[in-house]
This record gives sequence, C-alpha cells and structure tokens, in this order.
Amino acid sequence: MKKITIAIDGHSSCGKSTMAKDLAREIGYIYVDSGAMYRACTLYAMQHELISADGTVRTAELEAQMPQVEVSFSLNPTSGQPDTYLNGECVEAAIRTMEVSNLVSHVAALPFVREAMTRLQQQMGEAGGIVMDGRDIGTAVFPHAELKFFVTASDEIRAQRRFDELKAKGQQPDFDAVLRNLRERDHIDSTRAVNPLRQADDALVLDNSHMTKDEQREWLLERFKERIAR
Repeated sequence: MKKITIAIDGHSSCGKSTMAKDLAREIGYIYVDSGAMYRACTLYAMQHELISADGTVRTAELEAQMPQVEVSFSLNPTSGQPDTYLNGECVEAAIRTMEVSNLVSHVAALPFVREAMTRLQQQMGEAGGIVMDGRDIGTAVFPHAELKFFVTASDEIRAQRRFDELKAKGQQPDFDAVLRNLRERDHIDSTRAVNPLRQADDALVLDNSHMTKDEQREWLLERFKERIAR
C-alpha cells in the first residue's frame, strides 16, 4: 500500500505535536515536528546574539550564517520520540523554554529562514509515509498532501495547556504571560508576509477544545482509514 503524506497545521498549543506523534506511531509513519526546526533556528540566533529580547533580528548576519545552521532529528531510545539537534547537539529541552517561545515567531517570519526550512522539510517528506505538523505544512510545504488537518482550540484552553506543560517541565510560568505570548504568536504567524498560518481549503478542521487525547487520536485515525480506503 502506498504511503501518503499527512499535514497537520493549526494554532500554537493545540496539541498538534502530540497528535501527530501518536498518529505516526499508530500507523507506522515518520513524524517530523517542523516547529522544532524554527525553534532551533531561534536558539541559534539567541546563542550568537543575533536577536534581542524585543524580537529585533540582525537579519543580514543571520541570513549570512544560515548555511551554518544544521537542524536534524534523532530517535531517543528512552522516549521513543525524535529529539531535535542543532549542529550536532541535542537541544530538545532548550528549544521548549518560554525564552525561545517569546522569540520564535520573529525568526520564523523571516523569508530566508522559511525558505531554508521548507526545503529541508520537503526533502524529509519526499518519499511519503510522513506526518508533519506546523503552521504552513498543508499550504506551503506539502500543498498536495493527501490528508490535511487544521487544529484549533480557544485561547484560554490553549494557554492552560501550555502553562501546565511548562510547569511539568519544572518551569515557573505566569499564566497571563503565557496567554499574551500565545496571542502574539498567533498574530505574527497569521499576518506574516511569507506563508502565513491559514487553513488549507482542503483541510479537515478539528476543534479539540473539549476533547481528550484518546478522542483526538481516534478521530484522526478514523480520518486516516477513510482516506486510504479510497
């Protein structure tokens, strides 16, 4: 049976990555977290003092250094999930901090960053059998993906999920700050000039505001079965 490409887009903190990981594991596909790739680029900019706390990016210098930014994934044998690597160093924990979250949309909005990451994502998925989540997977990276989802939920519910996730990692987040960050990222992602966040015309919409993880998993799996049965 031919393996298809599955694109999962949507707003931040909707649980896209968890859903995509679960679906990929269930159907034996490869999972790629495209958001982690942009977070890794942001971490690089932070490490090299190419971005300030207010999101101002030294664009010319970052663009010149983009050939030196190598983002890859390697399966973690303990978790069974792919970890993100930046220039050979595992940065999975470092890219999930609020500091990176506060700046990632500014870096991800840069055309040369999006072009570089889109090329890499397309290379990863050219053979099919992949589940990739992000902001523009079904519209820009894989516009001809056989199955597309667009995930959303209310602002407050998404902020609470992000807040709980950060606390579980030992961080001490402020809920109002998390909510502000989420709304700011939504605005930047939806209004950027290059490949903004939007629902693909042929995407299936999932509002998971009041769904459990098991219910989401079953819903996605059913849509996958329906698609490959055609």
